[in-house]
Amino acid sequence: MARERYGIAEWYGANLLTLEPSERMNLARQALDHRGKKGPEPPCPFQDGYPCKKPGGVCGIKLYAEDHGRIDAPVEGTAVLCPKRFEQDKVVLRWLAEIVGFDPQKAQVAQEVPFMTNTRTGKLAGKIDYVIAEYRHGRMQWHGLEIQAVYFSGENMEHDFLCLNNDDRRRPPFPEKVRRPDWRSSGAKRLMPQLEIKGPTLRRWQAKLAVCVDSGFFRSIGGPSPDPSHDLDSGDIIWLTPDFVEDADGTCHIRRGHWEVLTLRESLRRLRSSDTLSRAEFETSLGEKLQSLS
Repeated sequence: MARERYGIAEWYGANLLTLEPSERMNLARQALDHRGKKGPEPPCPFQDGYPCKKPGGVCGIKLYAEDHGRIDAPVEGTAVLCPKRFEQDKVVLRWLAEIVGFDPQKAQVAQEVPFMTNTRTGKLAGKIDYVIAEYRHGRMQWHGLEIQAVYFSGENMEHDFLCLNNDDRRRPPFPEKVRRPDWRSSGAKRLMPQLEIKGPTLRRWQAKLAVCVDSGFFRSIGGPSPDPSHDLDSGDIIWLTPDFVEDADGTCHIRRGHWEVLTLRESLRRLRSSDTLSRAEFETSLGEKLQSLS
């Protein structure tokens, strides 16, 4: 059975599998400089030219199969590592505006809106990623949006950059290091506290809180409901799971995908849930980490 490992999916917005070897080597040098904070930060293609703040520029990773030491084909979709990846063409914002009944031509958006203050110092202590709003009859209506990318556990990406910097074969080399998306930490440790703090307040203010995650993330907390609700009155949290679709040339674009409304209670229950690895999976991971005591 072929080995499977996670490697770069998109790199500074480019599909790793469609890059020429020379382009890969150029990006590898750029990524190594970026991580080492040498020279200017490269532009982010999803932020209208604003600089990329993700050291190394890896937008997302994919699980790949191996073929004689080279990457064969993707096994799963992209696990998005950088929240800015969801900003492409404002697809998610326009999607949410239509879901809540706003006119996309009239709706407005604000980013990183202050939401909490430190009770001791009075300084700002938390923000809502995005707020979309529309004025109706002189009164502002609005809803919040939190975007959650995924962390990964295991070896960092620098080894991949070094390999790609010295590889001129057509197909990229199979990743030598083991890593995997850490949906547990991204959900229970990062996203869940945000919902626990912001959800009740927005509900009291009669506003919805939307959450945007990739499809793998959503599957890790149960995936689509058997009978998903699109009734905004049926819950508190609007879950948005966009798709990433490749054009004929391999360019990846974000598209509207699955969405549903869940109560805050059900959302938190899902984020708290976790499944134990099988013994075989655990021991495989253990074997890759074991080191001599001597």
